[in-house]
Amino acid sequence: MKIKAIIWQKDGVWCGSVPALKGCHTWDDSSEHLLEMLEDAVQAWLEVSRESQNLEIEKQLVELSL
Repeated sequence: MKIKAIIWQKDGVWCGSVPALKGCHTWDDSSEHLLEMLEDAVQAWLEVSRESQNLEIEKQLVELSL
């Protein structure tokens, strides 16, 4: 699976955000560790979304294998 993330550095802290996943953000002191944390954050976001199934009636969650 490929997903785009935005990363930036501010005041010595590396920040990351995944625009496609509302509220999926993380930060760390190192850019390398930030990428690992972003991967964990995306996986956790998807798991919570799948488990909660809090989707609007006209929307549905589907799983794709890429």
